[in-house]
Amino acid sequence: MNGTEWQGASGRSFMRLLCQLRWIAVAGQAITIVIVTGPMRVELPTLPLWSGVLFLGTFNLYASVRASRTQDAGPGELFAHMLADIVVLAWLIGWSGGIENPFASLLLLPIAVSIFSLPARWVWLTAACCVPGFVLSAWLGRPLQHIHGVMGDAFNLHKIGMLVNFLLSAVVMLVFFARLAKLWREREKELATLREKFARNEGILALATHAASVAHELNTPLATLTLMTDEMQGEDAETMRALLVQCRNRVRALAANAHENGAALVGLEEVIDRWQLVRPAVALARSGVNGGPERVDASVGHLLRALLNNAADASAQAGSHRVDLKLEIDAGTLSGEIRDYGAGIDKATPLLPGTLFRTSKPGGLGIGLALSHATVERLHGELSMQSPADGPGVRVTFRLPDTVQT
Repeated sequence: MNGTEWQGASGRSFMRLLCQLRWIAVAGQAITIVIVTGPMRVELPTLPLWSGVLFLGTFNLYASVRASRTQDAGPGELFAHMLADIVVLAWLIGWSGGIENPFASLLLLPIAVSIFSLPARWVWLTAACCVPGFVLSAWLGRPLQHIHGVMGDAFNLHKIGMLVNFLLSAVVMLVFFARLAKLWREREKELATLREKFARNEGILALATHAASVAHELNTPLATLTLMTDEMQGEDAETMRALLVQCRNRVRALAANAHENGAALVGLEEVIDRWQLVRPAVALARSGVNGGPERVDASVGHLLRALLNNAADASAQAGSHRVDLKLEIDAGTLSGEIRDYGAGIDKATPLLPGTLFRTSKPGGLGIGLALSHATVERLHGELSMQSPADGPGVRVTFRLPDTVQT
């Protein structure tokens, strides 16, 4: 991880973890001072020790407030917080035996924590502070007097301290480092998702650019075909003329300015009726909202057509012509469910592919579901796929908040 990859959300999480660990340290240090100077009858300078604990507790109050209010915590600020821990720990060790103190090795913990959470140069800077802290506490530390109390001599006391130090270090590594590792995995997962979305959106952008170019090329031949159908008579000619008019309108929409196209509203029923005109052989079973004046963003119309086309094609592959459509509107939120009667979900194929051109349909382009997923994300909605409990096929459900206008 380098400085440009640092994320404020990770910094806030790490700061909160530091605050939690620091409260444990404050409590542990206070309990240790009470036990060592009390039942164990070890003579220590209590004023410097308690002042160090009081400073650390006061600093952690500030750090806790800062962690709850900040929107961004950079590596420099986190290093400053860890530097306060290093200074206090070196101070306490220096006043309680220096290198003779079995807890002196705790100065390794800030280095280990920084490896998991800070960019490389800040890790080296943390180490550059911990090493002098250890050396100064060992060199200038106040040596312990000869101890012979209820816990035995100085050597027995040192062994007990080493045991407590080991248990404390083990708890920190198991609890604190496990949480850091979880945060790291979550961040890596988020980065992988962002890379996948970026690759998919790049493909969609290239496809949209190409579609606009093709739209200009198709406009002239479609206009010619429309003029030719004007001279034809009969029901088939009327159907052909309606289809050509729809094709011209769709081509003109592709070639239109992207901002204007995105801001356009279309009738919800008009979208479904136009789709039914293109796919007259499909038996569309409607439920929920039917025949209302609701209008939606043009991209919602593209989404509905893409999902209906996928469902119709899946049903047709299995020899069925049935597609179920259920729409519900609640306070501007459009919820829908589209079910086909095809072969169902292939376990080897991702339910919501993040890349284009992946399809199991013969002759398919593999862009329908990817475009649908991108549209739902842009509208801050939800899209999911399930296998129906009462038969074959696939159920595609979506929810689009604040997309319906009446």
